[in-house]
Amino acid sequence: MINVFILQNGRLNQVNIDSRSDLEKLAPVWVDLTDPNDEERSWVKSIYGVTLPGEDEVKDIEASARYYEAENGDLHLRTDFLLDEDEGPARVITVAFILARNVLFSVHTDDLPVFRLVRLRARSRPGSIEDYKDVLLDLYATDAEYSADALEGIYQSLEEVSRSVLKKDFSDQDAASALNAIAHEEDLNGRIRRNMMDTRRAVGYLMRGRLLNAEQFDEARQILRDIESLDGHTAFLFDKINFLMDATVGFININQNKIIKIFSVASVAFLPPTLIASIYGMNFKLLPELNWEWGYPFAISLMLASAIAPFAYFKRRGWLK
Repeated sequence: MINVFILQNGRLNQVNIDSRSDLEKLAPVWVDLTDPNDEERSWVKSIYGVTLPGEDEVKDIEASARYYEAENGDLHLRTDFLLDEDEGPARVITVAFILARNVLFSVHTDDLPVFRLVRLRARSRPGSIEDYKDVLLDLYATDAEYSADALEGIYQSLEEVSRSVLKKDFSDQDAASALNAIAHEEDLNGRIRRNMMDTRRAVGYLMRGRLLNAEQFDEARQILRDIESLDGHTAFLFDKINFLMDATVGFININQNKIIKIFSVASVAFLPPTLIASIYGMNFKLLPELNWEWGYPFAISLMLASAIAPFAYFKRRGWLK
């Protein structure tokens, strides 16, 4: 899919593209390609002289391959964007940006919520965008806001887990659910942190390359400050996740200790009856109770009494709770 945007009064207006001739008539500021086919790639190459990277090239994580200037002067960037569970399993999508001919070209495999938000905001905020670099910075700023919203969602989920862990009756089934939820939120928090780290590198590259004007430079610094605040929040969430993980494992150990305590009490309580049964099970000829009429009831009563006495003692000491 190819989405073309032109700039009118500081607003991004999307133009429908049905053929190559439609694309040739336009002077776009942003050409966004979502999983483009070979025909769409050929249109971009023949009209703008821009060769779009393949999927393997986009995923290359070497620093030299993520930010570089081509021989023809085109600027290439690779930036990660978050795609959270609302759009399917949470994952990070790498987007290839190409800045050429005063046009921003973006190539990615999935439709990203950050891109949709930028399109919506540009329509409602006239004058916020003046050129293709403003579009790129707006994408990075919106990505930071989107990540902040995702972090708030993680915090709310962890609050629910916290209430579950700290409730009075916490079973092993509850512990399994809590561990699953904690692991899920930890993975998402790590992806957000990685995403923010990559965005910081991309914005820093633009600032070091002196590619921005004074106003854009100030906006880039504000984006970096926002990312810095998000780093502190992700660190706080990691600490909270570790606390909940330790608390959950601790409650699991407590429940296991309760089971072990029951077996220990049972084994100690049944030790005296076992001793009595062993004594009267010895094959000695002269046992005083061997020919006694009440010998069997006496032995049974003695074993019951020896079993009840430890239970009564343990209960009085509170060891059966």
